[in-house]
Amino acid sequence: MEPFELDPKVDRHLIADEGEIVIDEVRKHWVAYLGPALEVLGSLLVLFLLIWTPQPLDWVISLLSAGLLIHGIWRAAGVHMDRFVITNMRVFRVHGIFTRNIATMPIQRILDISVHKPLIGRMFGYGHFIFESAAQDQGLRKIPFVGDPDERGLTIQRVIARSGLRGRPTQWNA
Repeated sequence: MEPFELDPKVDRHLIADEGEIVIDEVRKHWVAYLGPALEVLGSLLVLFLLIWTPQPLDWVISLLSAGLLIHGIWRAAGVHMDRFVITNMRVFRVHGIFTRNIATMPIQRILDISVHKPLIGRMFGYGHFIFESAAQDQGLRKIPFVGDPDERGLTIQRVIARSGLRGRPTQWNA
């Protein structure tokens, strides 16, 4: 394992000897990159201010621009490294750049999934998952910027149904 990778490699977190397989690996929606991109653009605009800045203050503007640039790139890398994974046994989230944080919830602990879709999210096709589980406090409560959240929610419901945790679906008679 390398100390710094630009891919969280979720396969290494699977319980392969128990037959766990990835059903869906969810990357952040592209909208999550807008904030970091605006910071990078802002750093270029601040750098452009050097044209009108007096000579003794050049270092302040340069330092401010470099700080914005580095912070924007750091945030973009954080968005890129944030993955939400649905398997046949659990859901988990892997995130972090230098330090890996992993939050896991077994399928049987999921009580409810809410999807919050703000107006802009409905326009661009993303939403935020909110999990209710049997545990009061967990590391996997809110998953922001999930692309195609309705389909992803149905995927989780299918995994729950196929696991037999909620009983077999009954036939409706007309």
